[in-house]
Amino acid sequence: MSTLRDKLAFWYTVALSIAIFALGAGLYFDRKQSIPSELDKRLSEELVFANNWLSESQRILGRVTSRGTLDTLPTLTSDVAAYFEGFRDHLVVAGRNDRLLYTSETARTLTSEQIDALVAPLRLRPGAAVGGEVEIPGMEGGMRYRVAPLTDAGPEVTAVLVATGVENVDYTPGDLLSSLMVLGPLFLVLASGLGWLLAGRALAPFDPMLDEIEAITGGTDLHRRLAVPFSQDELHRMAVSTNNMLERLENSFGMLRQFTADASHELKTPLQVLRAGIERALKHPGLPSEAIEGLDEALGQVNQMGEMVESLLTLARADEGKVELAVERTDLQAMVQEVSETAHILAEQKGVKMLTRITGPDLFLHVDKGRIKQMLMNLVTNAIKYTPAGGEVKFDLVGRDTDIVFEVRDTGIGISPEDLPRIFDRFWRGDVARTRTGERAGAGLGLAITKWIAEAHQGRIEAQSKQGRGSSFVVTIPRGANSAPQG
Repeated sequence: MSTLRDKLAFWYTVALSIAIFALGAGLYFDRKQSIPSELDKRLSEELVFANNWLSESQRILGRVTSRGTLDTLPTLTSDVAAYFEGFRDHLVVAGRNDRLLYTSETARTLTSEQIDALVAPLRLRPGAAVGGEVEIPGMEGGMRYRVAPLTDAGPEVTAVLVATGVENVDYTPGDLLSSLMVLGPLFLVLASGLGWLLAGRALAPFDPMLDEIEAITGGTDLHRRLAVPFSQDELHRMAVSTNNMLERLENSFGMLRQFTADASHELKTPLQVLRAGIERALKHPGLPSEAIEGLDEALGQVNQMGEMVESLLTLARADEGKVELAVERTDLQAMVQEVSETAHILAEQKGVKMLTRITGPDLFLHVDKGRIKQMLMNLVTNAIKYTPAGGEVKFDLVGRDTDIVFEVRDTGIGISPEDLPRIFDRFWRGDVARTRTGERAGAGLGLAITKWIAEAHQGRIEAQSKQGRGSSFVVTIPRGANSAPQG
């Protein structure tokens, strides 16, 4: 369940399953509890009917039983008994001395042992109508019965008993359970599908919102806003709150970019004046060696600060979309060879081996030559800077059908896994070896500019590194992606 829609549908199904189970259990136990009272009501009606029929027959006919002989016992007359032949449940008419004057057709299907158990309540000779449940051999669940004395159907008739099996109802708990077992899963499947569709419909407005939020990848995209639904619900509130947040972020980023651009621009002139003054002082004849050493160090710091200010100004203008690429058809092989010549000189001074390899056809691309050259110089000089003497730096240019790949690999100090995701952040310095002073001095802006240059040409840059075993930077630029100047 990777989506909110799937999770909502799942929990909807779980809740519905619990509800159906609870409802089914309630219906099952309610039905089970209601059967005795339902049977007792039915038996009471049948008992009243039988008593009324016998009493009325006695009043009209004067006699409801046949006269017994030496060989036969008295029984209900055929006219009276015929009316009971279609009786639904068991019916027993008893006479004096617990003799059975009549048993219904259903009762006659019972064995003698079962009949004995059935008529046992008659021997209690109740003074009023009573009922209960009696166990019948070979019959699961027993029988519910109602028995009542009868005094106005002649001297031979003393009581009437009606009985039926406890499962002899139209819709038993077992039938209900079977129905639930068949219809429950089908209902759950249908309800789950409906829940999934309803969840999708309810969450549909989230998709364009998420697409818009995902499209905001940097400070230059903060002008985008979410579409606000007309409904005054949680989605409406979320869209309005997100838009307000984006507006505040856009204002904050705008103020920060403006400050960076203004500060960088204002610092350029004082730095140029300071650099010129130091250079003039260095040319003064008779300057003591101690002063020359101090001025040299100051000039180095001024130059470093000038580079940092220039980089900051470039990034600030790039954030505002004010940097235009001077795109032209460029011979990448010639440019890489030019960068490689400079890199070989730097590597030789450091005692590092520099290897350059150029492969692939059609090494021409429409790019901003100056920016691409700046990007490659940043990567190569970084590799040389962080590779100790005796190490190796490889610089590759590979032409492929759909893109051009620049790769710079070194055997230097590497980058720790926790620092690797931050190497393209501005002013990032991963460890004490990457400080702005000393042998590996820098401002921490080179890789940020490198990333911007790659993305400005619709390309990408990827970095891999193992601490103590070197690093690899790969820039991929698609062919034909920069056929016109871009801002």
